[in-house]
Amino acid sequence: MVLTTLLFVSLTGTVRWIGPVLPAPESAFLRFVLGIVFLLPMFGEMFRASFDRRLFRLLLARSAVHAVAVMLWFFAMARIPIAEVVAIGYLTPVFVSIGAALFLGERMALRRMAAVLVAFVGALVILRPGFRELGLGHAAQLLSAPFFAASYLVAKRLSGEVAPSVIVGWMSLIVPLFLAPPAIAQWVTPGLREILGLTLVAAFGTAGHYAMTRAFRAAPVTITQPVVFLQLVWATLLGHYVFGEPVDGWVIAGGAMIVAAVSFISLREAMLSRRPPTPPAPAAKL
Repeated sequence: MVLTTLLFVSLTGTVRWIGPVLPAPESAFLRFVLGIVFLLPMFGEMFRASFDRRLFRLLLARSAVHAVAVMLWFFAMARIPIAEVVAIGYLTPVFVSIGAALFLGERMALRRMAAVLVAFVGALVILRPGFRELGLGHAAQLLSAPFFAASYLVAKRLSGEVAPSVIVGWMSLIVPLFLAPPAIAQWVTPGLREILGLTLVAAFGTAGHYAMTRAFRAAPVTITQPVVFLQLVWATLLGHYVFGEPVDGWVIAGGAMIVAAVSFISLREAMLSRRPPTPPAPAAKL
């Protein structure tokens, strides 16, 4: 999980290094196209998998919302400090929790509601509206969180019926189809720097997701989730020492609040999943 945080911060740092030279839709499009080479080991399993019409619609829906989320993220990453992108991005699991209660029928207990409230207070601490100027980059990153959450919720529905590698592989092939029209509409010819940078982004992203999957298999989420906070530490150090961004204590404090809230939600979900189900009334009487 520590490796995962380093890889994801390397990804964000690479996008920041590229800068806003390319429009966000084009950057997102090239990231997925250049990343196809990393999907080659999955092709066999992907093309052997069968989808009925319902599963295919879910796959298309996930790819569409993920395309929007990635465009917003690329737009934000080129315009606001790395630490703020990472800290605001921590809201994604919070929106996943809300979405699971609204659309998947999961129960939103009072403790989870309190944790969600703490997370949103943490977001206010980061943004401090009214005390400083907020730009389109902040709005884009805030908006990307519910879109990423929607993508993960659809993936959760798919994961019960399709292998994870198949879900990730097909999504990575379909997302560029949604990104192509806006990318072509404002196309800027990329240079060697942009091609190299976006290839690295694809490599870091693929490796990060693989490392995260291995972490989830090796240890319970109650252990892996708090480690996510390290990503904000790495992002703050990278932004300060490489890109000259000032260290903002409010961002660290707000990010810590969000991570604490998400970790609490994860802990509660892990405890509930281990709890034996209540037996039916007749069984209780035997």
